[in-house]
Amino acid sequence: MTAGAPDGLLDALDAYEAALAANDLDALDAAFVDAPGTMRGDDRGLLVGHDAISAFRSARGGVQTRSLTRVEVRPLADGLALVVSVSGFTDGGQGLQTQLWRRDGDTWRIEAAHVTGRPKAFDTTIWRVVGDPLVPASGAGPLDGMTVAVKDLYAVPGHPVGAGNPTFLREAAAETVPAAAVDALLTAGAAIRGIARTDEFAYNLTGRNEHHGTPPNGAVATRLPGGSSSGSASAVRLGTAEIGIGTDTAGSVRVPASYQGLWGLRTTHGSVSRKGLLPLAPSFDTVGWLTRGSDVLLGALDATVPPAATGTDVELLVPAELLDLVEPDTAEAFGTFVTGLDEPVRTVHLADLGIPSLDELRELLRLVQAAEAVAAHGAWIDAHPGALSTVVGDRFAAARANDPTATAEAVARLGTVRATIRTALAGRTLLFPTVPGPAPLVSADTATLERTRTATTAMTSLASVGGLPAVSAPALTVDGAPVGVCLVGEPGTDRALVIRAGRLLRD
Repeated sequence: MTAGAPDGLLDALDAYEAALAANDLDALDAAFVDAPGTMRGDDRGLLVGHDAISAFRSARGGVQTRSLTRVEVRPLADGLALVVSVSGFTDGGQGLQTQLWRRDGDTWRIEAAHVTGRPKAFDTTIWRVVGDPLVPASGAGPLDGMTVAVKDLYAVPGHPVGAGNPTFLREAAAETVPAAAVDALLTAGAAIRGIARTDEFAYNLTGRNEHHGTPPNGAVATRLPGGSSSGSASAVRLGTAEIGIGTDTAGSVRVPASYQGLWGLRTTHGSVSRKGLLPLAPSFDTVGWLTRGSDVLLGALDATVPPAATGTDVELLVPAELLDLVEPDTAEAFGTFVTGLDEPVRTVHLADLGIPSLDELRELLRLVQAAEAVAAHGAWIDAHPGALSTVVGDRFAAARANDPTATAEAVARLGTVRATIRTALAGRTLLFPTVPGPAPLVSADTATLERTRTATTAMTSLASVGGLPAVSAPALTVDGAPVGVCLVGEPGTDRALVIRAGRLLRD
């Protein structure tokens, strides 16, 4: 019912719908009240503030073609009106918009909005395929009744591995048996909910994918989800699976765990079979899980790796060099967290432990990972020009351009450096922020993301090069967004790290 609608309101509504149809970002910005209290919410979360809404909209890419099939207006006060409208989409389905409009001089603007989109069979930015379940449990055990989001690198019976790339998916044959790590979860009573999206060939850390879109960050809608285990992380954060199985080569479990406020475990390198897993860089590739709590994380670990009788009270150290890479607000939050702990923590320099510099570790990781990634996928890429997205294509091109001598030296040194790190951490656990700060905004440009990646891989490289277990636990909140704290220990202390992190967080 629009009778009695205040003068100019329906014209403003029509102009807003036209701007949506044209994806006119300037007009859409102007349609909302420019104030820090302006709100917009949908199934992905609540945005507060005109700037936050603008940043989200700039990365959204427009809406499906629609028209308003019903509009109801209720004047609330002079210059204030509630508008509820039904959207009919040209390709089927309908949605609902509830908006609070405020008159600003002669112009009506939206002060608050809630959008209910048309029902989705499933969110294709998170999932490649889902079922009810997709694959049932094959046994019974501690994971009974739980569901798993499987990163699209693992073999799932009856389905091909897609590796985040449509061309690769089209050519891949259906798998007949589950990957070993997936089979362990099925045997323990978990069912596969679906196959979750990944950054192409797991060679990225943002969660962006030009082919199927960016999965939502279930903690903060304006920020990136983190990759390359992005779909698995988003599925768990949004409650559509209890366990996300991912991989961690240079941080691809730890980063999305930190960005979305989840628990994430990178297991000791080689402790979990990688049979049935598409490789990126076998010298660093590890199986890992993402969960909403430490108890489920321990359940996934215990279902896969026999529990080890390892103590949890070894010396806790904060590496000064890692804190130097952290953004100021995150450093402050971490300092407050450490001060509040009930156990002693000592700050040390990695050099005093005999560990090489972070720049050296990051470069060693970069060179060896690049060489192994090209070895694993270079032939396929050569046979499919143009199949990769720009970002991942550029990353593979840069990998090919690395100096062969420097690469050979890095490959030759990896074993020695790994042994050095492991010796240094015997009887010790490192504690530091998982990443430099909160997840980048969805609107961040490529240069910003590359700077973040450089700083992030410097922080994740120690565990990757050392082949060490690392758990990211949701301990910090910075600028309204989660940031994890990371515990890294000697090989085989995976379970002890999760238990200790749970004690520190009183999880």
